[in-house]
Amino acid sequence: MEHPLRVLFTIATLLEQLGIRYVLVGSHASSHHGMYRTTADIYIVADIGSEQVMPLLLALEKDFYVDEHAVRVAIEGRRSFNAIHFDSVFKVDIFIPKSDALSQQQLERRELRKLAPEEEQMIYVATAEDTILAKLRWYDSGGKISSTQWNDVLGIIGASSARLDLDYLREWSAKLALTGLMEQALTEAGDEDRDAAQ
Repeated sequence: MEHPLRVLFTIATLLEQLGIRYVLVGSHASSHHGMYRTTADIYIVADIGSEQVMPLLLALEKDFYVDEHAVRVAIEGRRSFNAIHFDSVFKVDIFIPKSDALSQQQLERRELRKLAPEEEQMIYVATAEDTILAKLRWYDSGGKISSTQWNDVLGIIGASSARLDLDYLREWSAKLALTGLMEQALTEAGDEDRDAAQ
């Protein structure tokens, strides 16, 4: 079975060849910025236009199963569709960016990064700040019950605290009505760092 990164690299290469802006989000992005979490889930935000559907389907058809109707519905409704890799059966969730500002920020602020030292290919990854904000929004909309999302947030803050743009985090958490959760996360991550240092 192929490693999920191989599948991710294949998708990213095809998107770049077609001139489609994309950014890696979700658990792979948070693992890159924070504490590593084993996952086969691949989540990508890709700004696919309706005129790019057929070229994309043709590019994917050799290695992936993708339903054309699902792609067109996703574009129209600003939702997601799946691309399933034939050989490994890994599933890639491709999200069409919503029209809200945070979704656009993820694409505008994306960073080109190496995901593994042994791999030469580089991937566009959501910044640590935008990954924190997205995960806080998912945590909040899910009723604040997902310990996985919350722990991902704390892991990113703990691992990236010296480099985080706190002004940006506080500005956007206020815009998203997440100020309370953001301050709680910053406090808890700081407490964990102090406990680890003792």
